[in-house]
Amino acid sequence: MIHVSGKKTHRMNKMRRQEALYGYLFASPWLIGLAVFTLYPVLSSLYYSFTNYNFSQNYKWIGLANYKILFTSDYLIPISAQNTLFFALLSVPLNLVIGIAIAVMMNQKIRGIRMLRTVYYLPNVVSIVAVSMLWYFIFQSNGVLNAFLGVFGIKGPNWLMDPAWAKPALVIMNCWNAGSTMIIYLAGLKGIPTSYYEAADVDGAGPIRKFFSITLPLLSPSILYNTIIGIIGALQTFSTALVMTDGGPVHSTTFYVLMLYRRAFQDMRMGYASAMAWVLMLVTFALTLVVFRLGTSKVHYES
Repeated sequence: MIHVSGKKTHRMNKMRRQEALYGYLFASPWLIGLAVFTLYPVLSSLYYSFTNYNFSQNYKWIGLANYKILFTSDYLIPISAQNTLFFALLSVPLNLVIGIAIAVMMNQKIRGIRMLRTVYYLPNVVSIVAVSMLWYFIFQSNGVLNAFLGVFGIKGPNWLMDPAWAKPALVIMNCWNAGSTMIIYLAGLKGIPTSYYEAADVDGAGPIRKFFSITLPLLSPSILYNTIIGIIGALQTFSTALVMTDGGPVHSTTFYVLMLYRRAFQDMRMGYASAMAWVLMLVTFALTLVVFRLGTSKVHYES
């Protein structure tokens, strides 16, 4: 009896090993891609951040020299950090508010609502370069936006040529992509039981009271998720500034990642750029952790 049980156990262990082997075999294309295209570049950049690597083989280990230059000598670091922080502090809250507003409107049961949802989401599937060129013409001194302001007797600024208005212009443009957050909020709204609103109607609650007492609390998981994703995206903003202003005027739109790109591919200081990338990663991780810790206590999960 013990002998038979031992054979059965051995056979089951063999089947488990075969199942695991087949699982790793089927997952091997993804694992190889992860190792070659993600893990290796990440670990390589960490190593290069301690060297003076410049795309040649004649590089050497220099320890913390890149990080010392980054924190003490590079005058553009504080400028780019301030620009990025300004952009994040304005664009993230605006995107959250606009996304929620659009989602609430798109959650109504009216004719043609599906087409409207598609229209609001379309900017997110268009090439960022094409969108940037479109907004470049909108922000011209004689562009559409200033013509619209002129209808109300307002003289619009030269948006992209004025250091005081260049960053706000990019923030306004970034709000056009609120459709990505709208989709998340819309999914969250669909998950709120209608019985809550029916009970609020019985109690005589109005639309504003229902929004702040039911919709927002039950939408808090989506708000937390979009906040974290928005912060990560804002700290990595790059393409719009490169295409529309090239970091100008007077470095007013020189964001951190744009400067990183220039140090790596224009100055050929790949080691220094790798150090910049790791500092950005640590800052992003720290901010994400803080927001997650602060937000988790205020998030309402139905379960």
